[in-house]
Amino acid sequence: MNSPVGLLFLAATEKGLYRVQFGSSLPTAASDEVWIEDGSKLARCEKELQAYFRRELREFTLPLDLHGTPFQVRCWEALCTIPYGATGSYASIAVRVGSPNAFRAVGQANHNNPIAIIVPCHRVIGADGTLTGYGGGLGVKEKLLRLEAGEIQSFFSFAAEGA
Repeated sequence: MNSPVGLLFLAATEKGLYRVQFGSSLPTAASDEVWIEDGSKLARCEKELQAYFRRELREFTLPLDLHGTPFQVRCWEALCTIPYGATGSYASIAVRVGSPNAFRAVGQANHNNPIAIIVPCHRVIGADGTLTGYGGGLGVKEKLLRLEAGEIQSFFSFAAEGA
């Protein structure tokens, strides 16, 4: 999918959205996966992402098919509870998942988040308020946070202005 933050690779299973990944290179399918190109399966995802980039959507309603360790899945589910326009820290997510000292493990789970933007790992910042790593790059993370904060009225106009 072409988007204001660059190309996004989208994938879904029968259960729900499986992957949203930045970049133009396709990931490698696991040995037990069979990929079939079918834009109709992802039309709802594209529609919701476009609405998000226009600030018309604040909460995604897509069913998700999260694959990871039980700890990773708990972390990703906790990310989905951070409200639009808000941020959290790695430590706050660690507390939320019941492992208050596991903030580094939370950071690693964020790093491995398979569903960028929709599972909003961009909303996690350092305890001191600084932006920390992001798969799409810190510039994209900053723009997503500014969009959600209302500093950018539409990502499409923002991209056109080159701001």
